[in-house]
This record gives sequence, structure tokens and C-alpha cells, in this order.
Amino acid sequence: MSLLDTALIILAVVALLGVIFEEVTRINKAKVTLFFGTLSWILLFLASDNDSETNAVSAGLSESIAEIAGLWLFLVAAMTFVAYLNKKGMIENLIYMIMPKQVSERRLLFLTGLFCFIFSSLADNITATLVSCSLILSLDLDLRKRIQFATLVVFAVNSGGVSLITGDVTTLMIFLADKVEILTLLTLAVPASMTVFILAIFLSRGLDGTVTMRSHSHTVRPVDAVIGALFLLTILCTIVGNVLFSVPPVLTFLFGMSVMFLVSRFMSDDSELDPILEYIRIIEFETLLFFLGILLLVGMLKEIHALDSLVAIYNVMPPVYANYLMGLFSAVIDNVPLTAALLKSGISMTEGEWMGLTYAVGVGGSLLVIGSAAGIVAMSKIPGLTFAAYMRYLGHLWAAYTLGYAGVFMLGRFIN
Repeated sequence: MSLLDTALIILAVVALLGVIFEEVTRINKAKVTLFFGTLSWILLFLASDNDSETNAVSAGLSESIAEIAGLWLFLVAAMTFVAYLNKKGMIENLIYMIMPKQVSERRLLFLTGLFCFIFSSLADNITATLVSCSLILSLDLDLRKRIQFATLVVFAVNSGGVSLITGDVTTLMIFLADKVEILTLLTLAVPASMTVFILAIFLSRGLDGTVTMRSHSHTVRPVDAVIGALFLLTILCTIVGNVLFSVPPVLTFLFGMSVMFLVSRFMSDDSELDPILEYIRIIEFETLLFFLGILLLVGMLKEIHALDSLVAIYNVMPPVYANYLMGLFSAVIDNVPLTAALLKSGISMTEGEWMGLTYAVGVGGSLLVIGSAAGIVAMSKIPGLTFAAYMRYLGHLWAAYTLGYAGVFMLGRFIN
């Protein structure tokens, strides 16, 4: 290994530590990964001795940029839809429309888990968690019960995202790498939803009170309802278009976003006061920049062949066990760089085994409150939800994760 390769690997490790200890350093992980990601590629170009090496580095960068562009554009379109619907109060209206006015705490826990699971498969995890935390904070619950609800929210949000490419970035990454078909991914909803139900049973202990929902209502204009329906139609067309005609999901979502712009232009009367294009500016660009930096770093590691060591664990044990461990690792290491590294390392697995990895890295981060974006958001929004408080339910979370992974394993054997 050359001195440059060693230096680049150290940069990648420092960037990963910056992500893990973001709460300690107070430096946003997007800034850290973007800095080290771009710096590492610049060093590769500067260290090239001849045109042949420069061309090879340039080709590697172009490949990484092309993959990042597809992921970025898809997420921009999906997040713009969700940002609009959230700002217009459509999502909050939906919550209070389906929730009973007065309900037992135990039943509300199950309803919350169901809502989080379904909503997080359509929207990004951060939005799903924010909306769910707002619901929890509106209830008159004591600290212990509030933490029980928040724990289920984190697990349900992460579980809901694994079965649809709109719900979790790692699921989208694995699909875009042609490892699992889109309809096959949908079958993950069965074991994932069952484990949310099982965890809700574990967490429902001591919930014997009754709560009254505080009704909130936002005016829904015809244009808002049409755009909400358009969002669901775009998801449906994405699945159908990909299965029947191999249309890339990014193309379908960009088309759906363009239709949303036109619908707003011709149906809305506030084009000057609330222009539809403004919603692109309020999406989570910090998240997008984080993905950009991470994928640049992983692309660099592939370029210098530093990912070969990741395959070692798959040489030592069967993929079914290795994937399970990767899920546990994702509670400590962010699942995006972990998944990107595994995809770039050239691991060969069956479609059922890739399904197991999809579930593991998507849900495994729920084991620790710092292991996923949903957990970090919940910890920042729910008073009293600390690392130690969440750890009290580690046994329940681990059991639910293990049962879910076992269900995916059985499902994978059936598919194979």
C-alpha cells in the first residue's frame, strides 16, 4: 500500500469519526464529509504521474458523479413533494383525520406505529419522524410513556422505509445498483410491519390511560388535494413503469415534479406570494450534501481498492450471518456509507441475501438512538429522550430486529 493510499484511508476514517461524533464536535456531518470527499479526489488527481493514471482517476470520478446525480435528483423530486404537502398542513390533517378523538394509550401506540410505518415508506425518514414527534408532544404523557412512544417511532420509521425506494436512501441505493427488483422490495413490508407490531406489544406495558387528541385543522385547497394525489400517483407510476418498461425511477419522479409545477401554476392563485419552485429550496439540502460527501469518499476508496477488506467478512461467514452483523454495525456506523461501501466492494449475493442486507442496514440503526437520522431527530425534539433512556429498551429493539431479519431470511429462501 502506497503512502497516498494510507493517507486517503486516514482521511476517510477521520470523516467517518466526524459523522459519528457530530454531537460532540458540533460540526455538521455534511460539511465534514463534503470537505474530505472532495479533498481526497483532488489528492488523487495531484498524485497522478502520467496521462494514463489521470484518465483512470477521471473515469472513476465520472462514474461516482453519475451515480450520485441519479440519487440526488430522485431525492430532490421526492423531498419537494413532501415539503409542499407538509407546509400546506396536508400531512397533519391526515393524522388527525385517521386518529380517534379519544383513545386508550395502548391503542394509540399501535396506531402511531402503523402511521409511522406507512408514512415513512412514502416520505423521507426525517419528515416522518418530525411529524410523529409533533404528535407525541401534543399528547399529555409522562416522561416514561413519551419515551416508549418515541422508541416505537424510531423503529417504525426505519422499518417502513426499507420496502419502498422513496422511504430509505439505502433501499434506493441497493435498487439502483440492480441488486433487488422493485416488486421484490415491496415484499419486505410483510416481515418489517410484523416486527413493528411485535415491538409495540413489548412497549405497551404500563400504558393503561386514555388520551384526548387535540384537533388541528388546516384549510385544504383543491390544488393541494390534487398535488397530494399526484404524489401517490407518481409513486405508483414509478413502480409500474420500472416493472413493465424499465423506466428509471429518477425519470418518473422528475416528470411527476414537473407536473406538480404545472398544476400549481394553472390551479393556484398565489403564484407570486407562494411560488411552487420555492419548495425546492426548503428541502433538507444538508442531508443531500452529506450523501454527496459520503459517496465521493466511498468512490475514492473503491478507486484505490481499499474496499476489498470489506469482502473478508463475507469470506469468513455466510452472507446471512454477515448481513445480520452489518445491521448491528449500522447502529454505530451510518448506514449510507456502510451500504455504499458494500455495494462498491463487489460482493456477490443472491437476491434474497441482498434483501436481508436491505432490511439489516435499514432497521439495524434503530438499536441505538444515534444509529439513524430518525433517532437523532427524535432525540433533538423529544425532551427526556437521551441515549441512556433509549438504551433501556435495547433488549426489545434487538429482539424485534432479530425476528424481522429472520422473517426476511425465510422470505429470501422462498424467493430464491
